[in-house]
Amino acid sequence: MTSPLDDAMKRLDAALGLLEASASRRLDAERRRGSLETELQLMEDDRSRLAEELDGALTRLHRFEAATDDVSRRVQLAILAVQTVLTEAGQREPGEG
Repeated sequence: MTSPLDDAMKRLDAALGLLEASASRRLDAERRRGSLETELQLMEDDRSRLAEELDGALTRLHRFEAATDDVSRRVQLAILAVQTVLTEAGQREPGEG
């Protein structure tokens, strides 16, 4: 037969075991949450960086489009000038000026 003191010690030991397990689970959860918060912050930083890079790329794209439009317009003007010269040259008599 066990004494009441032995029974109380066993219950106390079991309660301390449960408390330690609970504290361990809580610490693990806090570590995971901290890791998730760190990962979320890294993802937000990456998102911000990518948004800035995208803005820069779009700005460059708009500049290239504007330059392309300008070059296209100039090429069209040059084509018209060459066609005009060829047309005028074709209307002249051979040996004229």
